[in-house]
Amino acid sequence: MAGPLAGVRIIEIGSIGPGPFAAMMLADHGADVIRIQRPGVEDDSADALLRSRKTLELDLKTPAGVAALRSLVREADGLIEGFRPGTMERLGLGPDILLADNPRLIFGRMTGWGQTGPYSAYAGHDINYISLSGALHAIGTADRPVPPLALVGDFGGGGMLLAFSITAAILNSRSTGKGQVIDCAMSEGSGLLMTPFYSGLASGWWHDRRAANVIDGGTHFYGVYETSDGLFVSIGSIEPQFYALLLERLGLSDDADFARQLDEGLWPALRARLESIFRTRTRDEWCALMEHSDICFAPVLSLHEAPRHRHSVERGAFVDVEGVVQPAPAPRYSVTPLDPPVRSVQASMAELGLALPGAT
Repeated sequence: MAGPLAGVRIIEIGSIGPGPFAAMMLADHGADVIRIQRPGVEDDSADALLRSRKTLELDLKTPAGVAALRSLVREADGLIEGFRPGTMERLGLGPDILLADNPRLIFGRMTGWGQTGPYSAYAGHDINYISLSGALHAIGTADRPVPPLALVGDFGGGGMLLAFSITAAILNSRSTGKGQVIDCAMSEGSGLLMTPFYSGLASGWWHDRRAANVIDGGTHFYGVYETSDGLFVSIGSIEPQFYALLLERLGLSDDADFARQLDEGLWPALRARLESIFRTRTRDEWCALMEHSDICFAPVLSLHEAPRHRHSVERGAFVDVEGVVQPAPAPRYSVTPLDPPVRSVQASMAELGLALPGAT
């Protein structure tokens, strides 16, 4: 594997969502990731989240499976697990045991609520974690919050943060020889993503209500508009010079109301006027008028459309892995470029040089 993490080995205990996303990022960056999966699970090797790693079947409820995992961990830099707190300990695979086996190990724990606290023992999902952090309250329309898929808690505040923290901890481990446990909670990670808005609340430029701010749909110059063919375009003309270009293309440069860009009292009326204007042309017609400028404009593309857009095609932003179209590894490195992803493959203990009884 190429990439800046070549030479790093990660053991991933199979889970869903943020754990696999963290492991995918590490694998994309060149780490040798071995995913542990319980026997009898349906083949999911085509799942893009599981790309570029080996999958090994182990029953961690058996002594042989536990022994096999401990053997793998002795040669690893990091481990990812996403069980409820206490599960790894009950399996005989807690941090006290695995760090005794490998003192430089980074033990990454991915949960929604964290390893401690009043909610830590209970189930939850992204929508719950971002509710507790204040993130969900800030996203949506004026009358109600709208769940932003699972991007804020599971993947941004969960998997991506875990991948970053494991990498940081491995750097420390390689210089000190000391491993550690990472308690990565999606409720806290999603709160971390909200840092600019907590700062804005304290300094007075952010209102603690939805659709009342510059970048939450409250303005007419930062939002999504429906076009005559039932599709959508996005406008983000925040800066005065970009806003002036928007008005110029729309024939509104001399409009006295639109000239008052930051007058919050006018925002609803100006948005209504833009809604009417954007319904006069198709999405493609608006693209022809507004693209290739500094207006801060883009068409809103579907998952089917995005990989075929000429910008994505020219940059190779998407790849096809055995019939599964998916985002390419990112970002781009000038010295340690990332390999294209490949479908995950089944491995055996023998192939990994660890032939132990009970492993397949």
